[in-house]
Amino acid sequence: MKYQDNIEQVAALQPDYLGFIFYDKSARHFDSKNIPDIPKSINKTGVFVNEDIDVVIDKITAHNLHAVQLHGEESPEYCLKLKRHYEERNDAVIPSKETDCFDFEKKSRNDEKLEIIKVFSIKDEFNFEVLKPYENVCDYFLFDTKGKLHGGNGYTFDWNVLNNYPSTKPFFLSGGIGLEEVDKIKEFMQSSASKYCYALDVNSKFEKEPGLKNIDLLRKFKDTVITMNEERMKK
Repeated sequence: MKYQDNIEQVAALQPDYLGFIFYDKSARHFDSKNIPDIPKSINKTGVFVNEDIDVVIDKITAHNLHAVQLHGEESPEYCLKLKRHYEERNDAVIPSKETDCFDFEKKSRNDEKLEIIKVFSIKDEFNFEVLKPYENVCDYFLFDTKGKLHGGNGYTFDWNVLNNYPSTKPFFLSGGIGLEEVDKIKEFMQSSASKYCYALDVNSKFEKEPGLKNIDLLRKFKDTVITMNEERMKK
């Protein structure tokens, strides 16, 4: 998200998360001083790429972020340092939820928890061994399409790769998801790969321009996926 009015319009659709990119090389770079008031049920998420950890902490404080999405080569030690900073602040360790991305009765976010989402890029194959060091220092993984950009490349990777997912860590499915992928999503819902899918991450396929979302397309996508889920639950 980038533009104030557009942020409010998308927030009215009640997504679980809204992302704000704090990476100045991105066309979607969020450089406003304030994020407008949005429902507390929505997780304000800061997206960072190999950023100095003190800068990340400053952005979290300035914008009252509820989650961070780490889109670079951040190490497990980096994630642990960030995690400990907020666990010590709140004197609480709250376990991750284990649900799937088609559960539309998720609970609201916990105000005393910073969620850490670590991004991994996939093309035609992926070495899942790289996930192991991150298991205890992240709340979620996010699988995106490997491309020239740090996200927002506009095309999907082969989701069948996730049939070999060895973890029980909930993950976000990302990378070029749009209305054209509805049938593909339906097929994915029937696969074993979807068991630990926590959320669908959408972006470039719903834009009029970088950072400016098409509200009508987003609403149609949300309604379509909800209907698809309701039909799935009846079976």
